[in-house]
Amino acid sequence: MPMSAIKIEHLYKTYRGTDRPAVDDLCLTIGEGEFFGLLGANGAGKTTTISILCGLRHYAQGKVEVEGYDVATQMEKIRPLIGVVPQEYALYPELTAAENLKIFGGLYGIDKTDLKARIEELANRLEVEPEMDRRIAHLSGGQKRRFNLMAGLLHRPQILFLDEPTVGIDVKSQQTIIDYLQQLHQGGTTIIYTSHLMAEAENLCTRIGFMNQGKLLATGSPQELIAQNQSESLHDLCLTLIS
Repeated sequence: MPMSAIKIEHLYKTYRGTDRPAVDDLCLTIGEGEFFGLLGANGAGKTTTISILCGLRHYAQGKVEVEGYDVATQMEKIRPLIGVVPQEYALYPELTAAENLKIFGGLYGIDKTDLKARIEELANRLEVEPEMDRRIAHLSGGQKRRFNLMAGLLHRPQILFLDEPTVGIDVKSQQTIIDYLQQLHQGGTTIIYTSHLMAEAENLCTRIGFMNQGKLLATGSPQELIAQNQSESLHDLCLTLIS
């Protein structure tokens, strides 16, 4: 049994102005080295859960630990261990890709020599070397997604949070990102991933959890859950669970 990278116990989060919890008594453990998919419809509570794990939102009740550290009181210990790749581009559009990466590397406190080597390594792996000196505003959606991913990986995080990392991009960029995520996972990185692309999640994730209206409905490997529910695919299972 792998050690826990993330442990959530009886987590509740309610936003001001509503009575229904965005996260409702969530209990979830994610082991070291898992590729875990947190799936469900819009408003299911996925993004709120990830925001809490990253220290971006407070919560009302429960206990949340990342690598054994308490999110409520030890976030300064957690931040160097995690990488966050949001759905929206976390890049400065009027700066070049290289300038953006140097800024993010500086925020992580990476030595300039190490940062240069790391940028070169990632640019090679994600096939964006020719675009390094172009302004972000002039890049395609797929190129922006790759640089967005690079920004979250510069400091070699133990845990990587991904929110819709391949949404709305060309097939080539999608495959390049997927291939690199699989390499990261094989290298031991714990990945927590949200997506509406069920076929992609079925192929990538070692384990998944379905959320609906703030509650965790089911967890297991894609194959286990498909078989247990006599579904044809993860897509069909998702429709069954959230209908």
